Amino acid sequence: QVQLVESGGGLVQVGGSLRVSCEASGSTGSRLAMGWFRQAPGKNREFVSAINWSADSTYYADSVKGRFTISRESAKNIVHLQMNSLKPEDTAVYYCLADRYYSYADYSAYDYWGQGTQVTVSS
Repeated sequence: QVQLVESGGGLVQVGGSLRVSCEASGSTGSRLAMGWFRQAPGKNREFVSAINWSADSTYYADSVKGRFTISRESAKNIVHLQMNSLKPEDTAVYYCLADRYYSYADYSAYDYWGQGTQVTVSS
């Protein structure tokens, strides 16, 4: 079994930056593709970004493209999401997901997910 633990959420002002991270532990012999989704109160879950194992492919939602950058530590199941130029609409719980296959924005295809970390952007 794989456990995902997110860290780095918090409160930031509009226009500020924040980095959230996720580390997989447990039976991590597999090379995992990893992704981020978010969910704001009263809204549907939304895809944010994904990255494959070798980090040569990344994918972003249009709403964060150009502001967020996903990266991972070489040959490790550790992923970071650097969030710049944050807006109030970025406020949400951010969830890390992982899968042995590169599942892009297909939430149902991911095998593992974390508990989430809160990101709040104040205006």
